Amino acid sequence: MEALTTKNNAIVIREGQALTPDLLNSFSAYIDASPKTVQTYLIAVRQFYKWMGAHGITHPTREDILAFRDELKAGHKPTTVQNYIIALRVFYRYLEQEYGYENVAEHIKGARISKEHKKSYLTSAQIKNVMKGMERGTEQGRRDYAIFALMVTGGLRDIEVHRANIEDLSTLGDCTVLFLQGKYQDERAVYVKVPAEVEKAIRDSLADRKDTDGKQPLFISLSNNSKGERISTRSISGLVKDNLKRAGYNSERFTAHSLRHTAVTLALLGGISLQEVQQFARHSNIATTLIYAHNLDRAKNNCGHTIASAIFE
Repeated sequence: MEALTTKNNAIVIREGQALTPDLLNSFSAYIDASPKTVQTYLIAVRQFYKWMGAHGITHPTREDILAFRDELKAGHKPTTVQNYIIALRVFYRYLEQEYGYENVAEHIKGARISKEHKKSYLTSAQIKNVMKGMERGTEQGRRDYAIFALMVTGGLRDIEVHRANIEDLSTLGDCTVLFLQGKYQDERAVYVKVPAEVEKAIRDSLADRKDTDGKQPLFISLSNNSKGERISTRSISGLVKDNLKRAGYNSERFTAHSLRHTAVTLALLGGISLQEVQQFARHSNIATTLIYAHNLDRAKNNCGHTIASAIFE
């Protein structure tokens, strides 16, 4: 393998050496992104170096990057392939800028990603069915119900639920709102309105807790290993999935993110304008909101029904 280090400001290339911690630390600082993104990029780079080692490659070329991408396509989802190639493009741009190394990943494309939603939304009747069957007689049941209700009425992502603090629940005008620290955001700059029914569910959950200082998490873990700590995104996804399964919606297309899809879809079906739904969903680009609208237009397409009527009696 080949690694780059500096000695007296000169480039030193050593054959047979894996990625050095100094190089990875320097690359991490160069990325200037969220910890999750940095971790994803480091995993991708390590995976590529491992792949090079398996193929006896010490001086990678553009063709090697393309071959790596093609092998990824055979066993990984398009989003994974895309993330890995983006990481390699950034990595080799870093090597080019810092060490004058040839950028062999420049302009290499990742994978074609469909704009169709990978997760399904639920109808209003299905959501009612799930919530009607949720346990509310226990502390965990009240917490889970409050999280579910908040996510499906506010279109919240699991990371937004995870980051929410008690003090983020506030009053604005005549409404109760929840300020959010969303994806890629450092501040709680946006908010969602909290319906009265959802606020009551949240207050009922908070009533079970002893420590309700404003800086405390809005929702906490109740498991033995992390009791009282901020609930994790994994736990949020798990409790939503469990309740969906108990209601009979056991499909890989139904996940915690389906609640966000459901919120946006029901808003559009209810006649809310695209601009209002864009603001509600915190979409930075209205093109994202339009995907939902286009999917609804396709759902209204009755071509299949018309064809079946012509064929079957």
